[in-house]
Amino acid sequence: MTTQDMLDERYGRRRTPARRWAMGSGIAVAALAVGAFGWFTIQGAMDDVDADTTAFEVVDEHSVMIGFQVTAPPGRAVACAIEAQDEEHGVVGWRVVEYEASDLHARAFREAIPTTALATTGFVNSCWVVSSPTL
Repeated sequence: MTTQDMLDERYGRRRTPARRWAMGSGIAVAALAVGAFGWFTIQGAMDDVDADTTAFEVVDEHSVMIGFQVTAPPGRAVACAIEAQDEEHGVVGWRVVEYEASDLHARAFREAIPTTALATTGFVNSCWVVSSPTL
């Protein structure tokens, strides 16, 4: 018996094929988990849409005009929820607008929002990438 075998027996270290297989499997599962986390992080960032309200104008008690800029992935269709509020922050008008895909990364838009009462502000609530319809 070699010295290494005696030490392994004394301290309970056994290098069996089952133990090596378990260690290899654990490492493989950990690598897959890290890879999946990385992929979901990158994929989420690829569909990130940013919108900034650049202007608003209260036209009359029935409409507000807003200007905004959307930064989205090129080649992807985008939808935005735009909103008008009164002086107590109550929603008095909103609508969803959709824009077709473009090669541009940033685009500017101007949209009217019909309102049910006099609004004091208009803004972009949120924007998102529109998923393509499945056939």
